[in-house]
Amino acid sequence: MLRFAPSPTGDMHIGNLRVAIFNYIVSKQRKEDLVIRIEDTDKDRNIEGKDKEILDILNLFGIDYSVVMYQSENFRFHRAIALQLLHEKKAFNCFCSSDWLDKKRQEAKDSKTAYRYDDACASLPDELVIDNENPFTVRIKKPLEPIIVKDHIKGEIKFEPNDIDSFIIMRQDKTPMYNFACSVDDMLSDISLVIRGEDHVSNTPKQILIREALGYGKNIEYAHLPIILNDDGKKMSKRDDASSVKWLLEEGYLPSAIANYLILIGNKPPKEIFTMQEAIEWFSLDNISKSPARFDLNMLKHINKEHLKMLDAKELSRYVGFADAQIGEVAKIYLEEASTTKELRAKIALIFAQKNIPDEFKEYAQAIVEIIKKAPYFEEYDDFKNYIMQESGFKGKNLFKPLRILLMGSEHGPDIAAVYKHIKNYLGEIVK
Repeated sequence: MLRFAPSPTGDMHIGNLRVAIFNYIVSKQRKEDLVIRIEDTDKDRNIEGKDKEILDILNLFGIDYSVVMYQSENFRFHRAIALQLLHEKKAFNCFCSSDWLDKKRQEAKDSKTAYRYDDACASLPDELVIDNENPFTVRIKKPLEPIIVKDHIKGEIKFEPNDIDSFIIMRQDKTPMYNFACSVDDMLSDISLVIRGEDHVSNTPKQILIREALGYGKNIEYAHLPIILNDDGKKMSKRDDASSVKWLLEEGYLPSAIANYLILIGNKPPKEIFTMQEAIEWFSLDNISKSPARFDLNMLKHINKEHLKMLDAKELSRYVGFADAQIGEVAKIYLEEASTTKELRAKIALIFAQKNIPDEFKEYAQAIVEIIKKAPYFEEYDDFKNYIMQESGFKGKNLFKPLRILLMGSEHGPDIAAVYKHIKNYLGEIVK
């Protein structure tokens, strides 16, 4: 079993989507189920409706899964297992106040040393350990031996006991901390491989410590993906528009193209343009670079254009607001100068919009409109053009400038004859 564990605290980040895609691909390769675990234990940061938005995005990208679970549903298990660790003396109640701990952290900062909890409550007498009157947290005892993490991407990582202090697993309100809930839930779901971002590397030894304390014998594999950088070489944050999957979709990038790009960066694929189903055939975590990947919007635009070209005309027409293969063919022509469905919609909209004719061509345009209204149907553009030329007596720019604007909505663009072939049945709607 693999799992994708997002938090419903904001828009889905492309880094999280990349994690979801990789989990989906590997689950298919291994023929194991994929579970979606909504990590909703931080009630103050949860945003209503974000869980549904996450699931909608996964569905849009064709990421199927066996079950959706909410971490808060497992609170009773978290509490029971924390109590078990206390009874087995592998965890202890900590009565240190937040003010006291803040003071200790400041002292460590002033002395320029890493803060570590000093185990002040680790050996309290039993009558205090079961104290129910004073507020306390629950801490797991720190390891006595190094913890080794064997990572599919980063290789072997060694954590010394001093790197992991006796950290809190249950808050004073008896809700679980992230690492404890995560570790317990991975055991309950029988997770075999965890694929996630490298910002979780420091959490991994803590989760291994928890499982070892509980005597859980199954080895869980790990793969920590390098971060994605922005144009400035810094980690992409919410301030970067392109970090939001929702923004990319609204800008007109296809799910198939976004997936293609996220699989491509920092990887060694056999070809540049592919589908997610094709990637299942050759994808390997061992080929992922250890170095951060830089997000290149221009590269995504290139990939998006190639995926748009792969759509049939009828499907492409739907992306620009129609259900007609002929308009889809027009959109394909405009792919020479557009890279997203948003850009294509703007191009097609100009054709059907009220035309803005420059003053010097207004009289010519008005005359051409009247001729077109009475003109017979012409299959070929040259016949159509010659008829207007004959009826109007116009030629040169006095004919072609206003005619292009009337039919295309712009003085510049693709070959008018190529476009006419697909819009000739719409002339009455186009030339108003």
